[in-house]
Amino acid sequence: MNKLVLAMLVTVGVGYAVWQQPQQSATVVADVQKPEVGYLAPHFTLTGLDNQVYKVEGKRTKPVILNFWASWCGPCRMEAPDLQKLHEKYKSQVDFYGVNVTNNDSPEAAAAFVQAYKLSFPIPMDVAGTVSNRYLIQAFPTTYLVDKEGVVRKKIIGMIDAATLELELRKLINE
Repeated sequence: MNKLVLAMLVTVGVGYAVWQQPQQSATVVADVQKPEVGYLAPHFTLTGLDNQVYKVEGKRTKPVILNFWASWCGPCRMEAPDLQKLHEKYKSQVDFYGVNVTNNDSPEAAAAFVQAYKLSFPIPMDVAGTVSNRYLIQAFPTTYLVDKEGVVRKKIIGMIDAATLELELRKLINE
C-alpha cells in the first residue's frame, strides 16, 4: 500500500512540476530583454571567427538559433554534426549562430573545433563573456530559439537530439 501511495504522490508532483513549467506564449513582455521564454532576447553584437559582425537586437528577417558552446564540451562535440545538418537544411529559413564562449575556451581551440566539424554557420566569439553572462549560461551547450520578433520561444539547456531540435525549428518557422 505504501508503494502505491508513494507512486501516486510522485505522479502528482511530477504533473504539477510539468504544469508549472513556462509554456510557449504568444504574450510578449514588451521591451524587456531577458533570456527566458516570452521575453525579448538580450541584444548583442559580436565578431565572428570570419571577422563578420553578428547581431541579435529585436526584429529580424528570419528566426535565429543561438547555440552557446565550448570546444572542450563533450555534448557540444556530439551535437555539432546535427547542428551542421540542420543548418544546411534550414539556412534559408533560420539563422544559426554558434556562439563560442571564448572566455571559457580559446580562439585557437574554437577554430580547430569548427574546422574539425566542418561548421559553415557563423561562429560569433564571446571573448569577454558578456553575452554568455547576459544569457545566464551555466551549462554547455545551451540553445535559444528566437523568433522573427526577437522573442525567446525556447530555451534548451544541455544537448538536444536532432529530431527534437528539428521539430522545434519547424514550430519556430511556422509561427
